[in-house]
Amino acid sequence: MYDPSDPRSALMSAPKRAAPPALPAAAAEYGLFYRDPPTEDDANGKTWFARGQNFIVAYSELEPGAVFDRVGQIDEFMLLLPYPDTPVIATAGAQEECSDGYALFIVPPGSSRLVFPKGGRVVRLFSARSEDLAAKCANAGSYAEPHPNIPPFEPWPDPVDGFRIRVYSLDVPKQEGRAGKIWRCTTMMVNMPGARFAARDLTKLSPHSHDDFEQCSLALSGTWTHHMRWPWTINYHDWREDEHAVVGSPSITVIPPPVLHTSAYGEGESQLVDIFSPPRLDFSSKPGWVLNADEYPMPPAQD
Repeated sequence: MYDPSDPRSALMSAPKRAAPPALPAAAAEYGLFYRDPPTEDDANGKTWFARGQNFIVAYSELEPGAVFDRVGQIDEFMLLLPYPDTPVIATAGAQEECSDGYALFIVPPGSSRLVFPKGGRVVRLFSARSEDLAAKCANAGSYAEPHPNIPPFEPWPDPVDGFRIRVYSLDVPKQEGRAGKIWRCTTMMVNMPGARFAARDLTKLSPHSHDDFEQCSLALSGTWTHHMRWPWTINYHDWREDEHAVVGSPSITVIPPPVLHTSAYGEGESQLVDIFSPPRLDFSSKPGWVLNADEYPMPPAQD
């Protein structure tokens, strides 16, 4: 349920279940990077790892000269540079691409190197198929068994012109009728709406749910309250109390399906990035919403 002014109100509603879900919804997952100790603290800087069922978030506060190498990477991953003046040199094979920051990189499978001459705050997004990184996640134990209500992960089709480093500026003007700034690759989708500078109008929240995928909300600035309500099943012992989780930044909150949820924020700068893995079909079906849609085909239509 969305306010009519919210572009997401134009999304087609998925068919509703005729009965409560057969399996109970999982608990929400949190990665409180502002509070918890980093997974890695070395010459590169500090890095925190946390995950959902299909994805891994690596949030880093890097020292100048930091280097990240991936050898034999199984699939594409994303590098998000949410701030300006965060230069990076990315290489994969014979290709080299550079950026001064405030950009999104998609890095191909195989071997790659990321060099950060000035360090800075950066985010890498991997699929959970990167088992070495999945093992580093602070909440790895939560996914020892697959969470219910989420189908097995299937990557989307390969890019039309083959795998390579792709670079997108985050400096994209707002467009009426488009929800945020959305990019996708074969493994995931990110949506980066603009920062907010005033408290959210509590008379215009957006409670909604997703039947079969998690939503990861990456808070980059501000204090956020994630309101969540679990559906009842026929088994009383599966029921959960509502949560009104107050989290600071940086952090992630992973909201499981089919939990009803919405988020609020207070005064001052508040910035959130939503992460989905695999990409969302409903967002992808809206013409003009996915900014690199011409590079990444959608899956074949399902009967």
